[in-house]
Amino acid sequence: MNVEIIHFRGSDKILKKKQMVKDVKATLEYVHDVLTGTIQRGELLRQVLEETGWREEGVPLNILEGRRYQWKGIKRGVALEGSFASFEYLLTGLARLQVGFDKKQIDAGILMLTSARSEKSSLGTSRDLAVAEVDAFYPTISVPVAIALFDLGPPIISDGEEEGGDEQNGVSVHADEGKETTEA
Repeated sequence: MNVEIIHFRGSDKILKKKQMVKDVKATLEYVHDVLTGTIQRGELLRQVLEETGWREEGVPLNILEGRRYQWKGIKRGVALEGSFASFEYLLTGLARLQVGFDKKQIDAGILMLTSARSEKSSLGTSRDLAVAEVDAFYPTISVPVAIALFDLGPPIISDGEEEGGDEQNGVSVHADEGKETTEA
């Protein structure tokens, strides 16, 4: 699997009980496949979560009534939250999941994070840091949660100067190429 999942406080048992282990794994792999190398990830993530049933019409995503705080998705009492911009979203994401857990809106959460961090960090791997921080936040943060660490790589940006083409985009041709001109 292209995503590393770390379970805390029995989240793995909750996913098994809800028969969601394969569903969660497939969803996270699909998110990884779709978002790898992309820049604008928000809309693509919404589409993936709609396709996989995490954003169903009529199922509220709101964390607090009357506010615009929303999870990325929710299915069978498990909320999906995350940010691929910064590993430091860990605390914010956990707090959002904790509110839903305390209000009995969810039974567990899955927090999607980038595993990318500064090469200068002396705090160990992203996995080590996630484990240390989630443990340090207890008992304030007590939600059963799975942390999903993604390595989506840098965005792939095309400069438009590639040779050749493909079935969808064809080959670029200068406007004057292929024209025969006759001078009278």
